[in-house]
Amino acid sequence: MIEQFKVEGMSCQHCVMAVKKELNKLEAKDYKVEIGLVEVDLQKNNLTREQIKQAIEKAGYIVVE
Repeated sequence: MIEQFKVEGMSCQHCVMAVKKELNKLEAKDYKVEIGLVEVDLQKNNLTREQIKQAIEKAGYIVVE
């Protein structure tokens, strides 16, 4: 199941790379990161919504609920 996360504060490819770096630390493999949007298949990655949210926030951005 693919979950979408709307993200505030991302404005360039550097921002995209920062989020990807944090997702890679979780060993996520099936995801897509664009400016303002992160899509992750939680089941394939065996991750929770909270883990993804924390990774995005650790990169310095805000998840819009």
